[in-house]
Amino acid sequence: MLLDYIKEIYYLLEETISLSLSYFVNTNKRIHVLYLLTSIILAFYVYKKSSIKSSFIKYLFPKKIWLSKSAFVDYSLFCFNSLVKIVLIGPYIIFGFYIAFYTDEFLTVTFGFPKESIGITQTLVFYTIVLTVLNDLFSYIIHLGMHKLPFLWEFHKIHHSATSLNPLTQYRIHPFELIINNIRSILIFGLVTGLFDYLSAHQIDKLVFLGVNIFHFIFLLLGANLRHSHVKLKYPKFLEYIFISPFQHQIHHSNNPKHFNKNMGSKFALWDWMLGTLVLSKSVGRISFGVDKDNSQFDSLLKNLLSPFKTFTYSITRMIKKKKHFN
Repeated sequence: MLLDYIKEIYYLLEETISLSLSYFVNTNKRIHVLYLLTSIILAFYVYKKSSIKSSFIKYLFPKKIWLSKSAFVDYSLFCFNSLVKIVLIGPYIIFGFYIAFYTDEFLTVTFGFPKESIGITQTLVFYTIVLTVLNDLFSYIIHLGMHKLPFLWEFHKIHHSATSLNPLTQYRIHPFELIINNIRSILIFGLVTGLFDYLSAHQIDKLVFLGVNIFHFIFLLLGANLRHSHVKLKYPKFLEYIFISPFQHQIHHSNNPKHFNKNMGSKFALWDWMLGTLVLSKSVGRISFGVDKDNSQFDSLLKNLLSPFKTFTYSITRMIKKKKHFN
């Protein structure tokens, strides 16, 4: 019996390591080697424009960033969340196809079969556009909620507790936030896939919809990894009203109160522009990161995992004591 448990743990760890490493060869993932390579090329462009005296290698890989306590928390959360995905999230991806099926069924029952279906090319083009826009819009809405609602902020704070940024900071999120993000992604995928499956009269295999989104591919190709880095890649002013540049996202991580709750878009800056949360790169100089002057409560994996629950426990205890005092 004990041997069986040991084997289960071993296989689980093996799967976790395998999933973590697969991110470097999965074209849907930000840290795929191709996207890392294009980010290095763009970083070289910023390096040459900045007239920095140190070598490019030292500029790209400063020890104070890549070997910092904050970075090691990033690395550990990246691996830990791979385990969470295997145990909790992986089995539920199939729900996206169930949602697609029932969406298609609902539309068929409500409106009947479409008299004219759209072609395969039209389906793929419009599907990609709608999926990209809706994903980005709801990503913004949830992100806004993470910042505005105290309960959710305690979990999202883990991401902002990074005092230095590197590409793996993208995965520095609490498992609770990871689950919320995946639920959002699965719901939108299911609803949009069901809609276009109906409109195209089922001409396309649903697995095709899982393919690489061309807009997502371009986004990753054009330096998405630099969003969480010290490389200040900026876009022309007019473009930063439409797309969030890497430096604009770094501004989002700033510990300056002026920058709190700003630049919350994922790909598009349009939502920030329309709702008054946009900050352009040219208006900002030096920035530093973190959520508190003392970031010691976020300097280990365990502290980051437990931090929200410690805060809730402390708040509840205070409320109980306060109630007893007035009674």
